[in-house]
Formats: sequence, C-alpha cells, structure tokens
Amino acid sequence: MSFYDDIREGMVLDLGAHTFTADEIIRFAEKFDPQPFHLSEEQAKTTLFGGLCASGWHTAAVFMKRNVATMATLMRERASEGLDSAEFGPSPGIQNMRWLRPVFAGETIQYRTTVVSKRHSQSRPGWGLIESLVEAENQAGQPVLSMTTTVFVRTGA
Repeated sequence: MSFYDDIREGMVLDLGAHTFTADEIIRFAEKFDPQPFHLSEEQAKTTLFGGLCASGWHTAAVFMKRNVATMATLMRERASEGLDSAEFGPSPGIQNMRWLRPVFAGETIQYRTTVVSKRHSQSRPGWGLIESLVEAENQAGQPVLSMTTTVFVRTGA
C-alpha cells in the first residue's frame, strides 16, 4: 500500500513545537520583515502590539520547517517497517492564511496538520492532491496561525 493510500481524511499529524526567541525574531525580521514590532523590544513597545513579536511569515516558515522534519521522520519510520516512502511534489498553493494573534518573544508554538481531503489529480496521472488544515497555537492554547495547504503526492498507481 502506498503512502497516498494510507492517508485518511481527518488524520491529525503533530508537527511539534518551536519556541520563538527574541534574537531569532530580530534576525528573521532584519532579513525579511523589517518592521518596528519585529526589530527591537524598545521599538515594539511603542507599537500596537506593545512588545516584540514574530513576523507572521516567520511563524509560517517555522511551520514549513516542522512539516518537512516531521515528514522525513515519518518516511524513515515507514522504511524501517518495510512500507513505501512517499514522493511529494510541489504545492499548488495555500488558502485562507490567517495570523490570528501575535507570537511574542519567548512563546512556544505547537503546530499540527489535519487532512481535510484527498483526490486523484485530473491533470497529473499517478499523482494525488492532499489538502490539509494547518493550525498553530501558543502555550495557552490560543490559535496563532491557520491555513489550508495542498500538496501533490505520488499515488503509486
């Protein structure tokens, strides 16, 4: 049975957690999102957020890092059990990305993804599309990030 065949709607995959440090937030912001509330504690205090917080793009980039690492671990586990590995293709995109509340320095964010649907591709024989809801929440259980992702996965057919 292929990885694609093993996927079921409603499956939840824990992607792990990440703690956002002030130094990391500032480094990311300097390179990719240089706004005052991401660049320094002092500047952030004078903004709407009132404190240093991570760029939404930073929280999304950490999702991708956690997702790739989790998939690599899952594929190693499948291989050790003699099961087929997955071949992932590109993502045709995301929908409904929402940054629901700021991620402040020192917060630990937990990521997970839930399979919403799967279907065989009409335009790419031998490939399927997996749609998932990505959610992230802080240590208080408050949602901070939500989006729907789609990715191509070889079906084995």
